[in-house]
Amino acid sequence: MKVYTAVVEKCPDTGLYVGYVPGLPGAHSQGETLEELRENLKEVIEMLLEDGEPEVESEFIGIQTIAVA
Repeated sequence: MKVYTAVVEKCPDTGLYVGYVPGLPGAHSQGETLEELRENLKEVIEMLLEDGEPEVESEFIGIQTIAVA
């Protein structure tokens, strides 16, 4: 079993949760709830894996807080 990290945001215009997997081309989706988004992302990743292990373009490291005066 592989584990992927997704970046999740909420669109202020639509109210939908949107997410993508950094470095995994095509791995993005949206949903009305976080659970729906998770299921949609899982489905997209599973479809991408049907053609074999995709080449990951980058690795998610983390987030940083940047203070600007």
